[in-house]
Amino acid sequence: MHSGPTPARFDALRRGLAGTLYEPADDGYAALATPWNVAVATSPAAVAEVATAQDVVAAVRFAADHDLPVAVQATGHGIASDLDGALLIHTRRLDECTISPEGWARTGAGVTWRTVLAASATHGLAGLCGSAPDVSVAGYTSGGGIGPLARTYGAASDRVRSFDLVTGDGLLRHVTAETEPDLFWGVRGGKGSLGVITAVEFDLLDLAEVYAGALIFGTDDVAAVSEAWAQWCPGLPAEATTSLAWMQLPPLPGVPEALAGKFTAAVRYVYAGNHDDGARWLAPLRAAGAPLMDLVGPMPYAMIGMVHADPEDPMPAAETSALLAGFPAAAVGTLLDAAGPGTGSPQTIVEIRQFGGALGAEPAIPSALCHRDAAFNLYMVAAGAPPDLPAKAGHAVGVNAAMEPWSFGGTVPNFAGRAPFASSYTSGTLDRLTALASRYDPQHLFRLGQVPVR
Repeated sequence: MHSGPTPARFDALRRGLAGTLYEPADDGYAALATPWNVAVATSPAAVAEVATAQDVVAAVRFAADHDLPVAVQATGHGIASDLDGALLIHTRRLDECTISPEGWARTGAGVTWRTVLAASATHGLAGLCGSAPDVSVAGYTSGGGIGPLARTYGAASDRVRSFDLVTGDGLLRHVTAETEPDLFWGVRGGKGSLGVITAVEFDLLDLAEVYAGALIFGTDDVAAVSEAWAQWCPGLPAEATTSLAWMQLPPLPGVPEALAGKFTAAVRYVYAGNHDDGARWLAPLRAAGAPLMDLVGPMPYAMIGMVHADPEDPMPAAETSALLAGFPAAAVGTLLDAAGPGTGSPQTIVEIRQFGGALGAEPAIPSALCHRDAAFNLYMVAAGAPPDLPAKAGHAVGVNAAMEPWSFGGTVPNFAGRAPFASSYTSGTLDRLTALASRYDPQHLFRLGQVPVR
């Protein structure tokens, strides 16, 4: 356990905050310190629930004075470590949300995509969010941001105009491509390794509606639908983004009876173009089996979270991911043998998400987001009681090993789970991020699960 400052020494930080400081014995500490994945036990030395950007400055400077590692949390997704002895900066009260009818938004670090979706929809605009709208804009975007429209519009980080960022040297910086080009490169994809984002400004899409949803098939159709999906998706135009998910959802409130306790397959599909064209492109998958549910049709963009219907409530889970260079028929067969129906797979969800299209193109202003040219992402989630999770995670490791012939190598930040930070980057990008961290964070405050010390 990191010794850190004595409780009395935290008083100086407490007095200097507009927000609130919580220590382990305080009411409210546990709620703020606990991540979304409740299987990860965290033990920060204190939690600073900041109310202003200057609170963040004060917290970072305090951490530097006392040699405390710094971690950041808004919704608690994407936990990278147990936060042992860290000063956790909680940003949920940084809730500024400005939507310009001219097509841009500015949000505080505590704002979620759900808030942006609702506010921008009144202007017929849309934010390039992920599959789960309950994550924060800042955290998602700093990890690159690969969502259900990535093949059409690329990564969310490519649409950023500026960040307000507190770096490890305790300075609040306005980071743009012109004012701070190195930081602007690194924060877009660097996943919190270079500082604490307090606000982000980004371009919106002129998009009110999409043709989207999910086709859900029963156990008997899983193999045929999966084979059809793998043959179908490489020919899709850039207007379409799709993923295939095998699901074993428990019989819990909110889980439809047709899915509860069964092995099913969901074809997720978003088409950002003419609805008739979207239906025409989807027709081969509609004919690949007998859908238990056909939930695909015209949809307000503000409801984009319904496509994946990711769980909203915190849960204990083990997450594993791997990038694939391809997903041919042989790979489908291997995955079916490793985690398909009848295998006893403990994975709650096994998802293959197609990349390519606009995501694979280098943006006009380069960023630290790597592995854009991967063809697919394999992502597995096993939910359950914490004592059971190591065995379930071990099974996922075995699945990844079976898929090694089609491996691209590495991960992308927002799907990496607790994989090593370096797995999301090429060696050249990691070297550049490390050099930037040494420059802007000389005491290496952001060291938990992030850029390694060199």
